[in-house]
Amino acid sequence: MSSENKIKLLLVDDEVKFLQSISKRLALKNFEVTAATNGKEAIESAEKGLFDVAVVDFQMPGMDGAQVLKTLKAKHRYLEIIMLTGHATIDSAVECTKLGAFKYLEKPYDFEKLVEIIKEAYETRLKKKFEQNQKRIEEIQRLSIRESPLGLLKALARLDNEEK
Repeated sequence: MSSENKIKLLLVDDEVKFLQSISKRLALKNFEVTAATNGKEAIESAEKGLFDVAVVDFQMPGMDGAQVLKTLKAKHRYLEIIMLTGHATIDSAVECTKLGAFKYLEKPYDFEKLVEIIKEAYETRLKKKFEQNQKRIEEIQRLSIRESPLGLLKALARLDNEEK
């Protein structure tokens, strides 16, 4: 699979050995993996590169997983985020779900199940982007009928700004 076809994955966990191990295993499954050891590093990585899915540890020093989730979702609306935690509580699961997490998994987890969930998250991302693109095409078609060329250009600029 060429790198253009690989799912681009952001892994965030403060346990460095775990992060290295899971990164290697996921790379062997043909994912393009970028690892971050804390929330600040994860947000900086997301600013530099486009990711399809993020797998974020819930409990980290400094910026915790919920803060990372909230920040990433605010800035990257199509990024699907899977939360991992060794300290699961009903409250944290509810909080992450409300913030837009795709799934919430407890450690230890089954590696093959994680791979399947990452693929599901990627499919969900593609569907959301496709639906948004369809709406955008329909909006452009409506505008092209009723707007002058200059009005159409202004409307397209507005649509581009909304997309960001």
